Amino acid sequence: MKPIYKIYEKKLLRTVSTKELPRHIAIIMDGNRRFAKKRGLMELMGHEFGSKKAEEVLEWCWELGIKMLTLYAFSTENFSRSEIEKKNIFQIFERELKRLLNDKKTFERKVRIKIVGRRELLPNEIQKLIEEVEKATEKHDKCYLNVAVAYGGRQELIDATKKILERVKKGELMPEEIDERIVNESLYNSHELYSKVDIVIRSGGEQRLSNFLPWQTANSVAYFCDVYWPEFRKIDLLRAIREWQRRRACQKS
Repeated sequence: MKPIYKIYEKKLLRTVSTKELPRHIAIIMDGNRRFAKKRGLMELMGHEFGSKKAEEVLEWCWELGIKMLTLYAFSTENFSRSEIEKKNIFQIFERELKRLLNDKKTFERKVRIKIVGRRELLPNEIQKLIEEVEKATEKHDKCYLNVAVAYGGRQELIDATKKILERVKKGELMPEEIDERIVNESLYNSHELYSKVDIVIRSGGEQRLSNFLPWQTANSVAYFCDVYWPEFRKIDLLRAIREWQRRRACQKS
């Protein structure tokens, strides 16, 4: 089937490339453990396959010219998982941060990396590495990669509210001045693109957003696909973009 998929992929690519492209895509990378189980592997191995797929999807997005990508890597609810699994996930995350930090493509493409979530809940060594990666890429302005780790959408809104109340308390802001712009600036990432997701994609067959970017996805297109994350294909990404383009065209007509 591979030759057929390649032909279809090229056709899809030609179709979406001739139209407006989304600026911000968010992905819930679901199905790693189920993928491993289906293959007869230890469930922990699924996260290894998932990290490799994330690298591949990053390449697809940058090649297409997507401006911002947000990946849901680890939620606040995931802290309830076993110590072995959490250790495995944190080791992979640490390795991938180091890879991004030392990958010349990060600097050639001017990718700015931001970790969104309650980073204080993460191991100290990872917190230090996050600071190093963000510092090294803070002046990049061509592509933006957000990795949601120790992230919860409701928690982000609570933390944003606390920031706003602190500004009011200090006299820097009047209550009547609070609007969408103020909320956007108080999120984990204050970049204007972060506040609005064009497409949110979820792999693995589940059709829910799982507390992921509730403020940012208010008017976004939700695209759900049945494939487990390690099996996610370029045609799945292109189909999601095509669906967004179709809905954009309907809105304008």
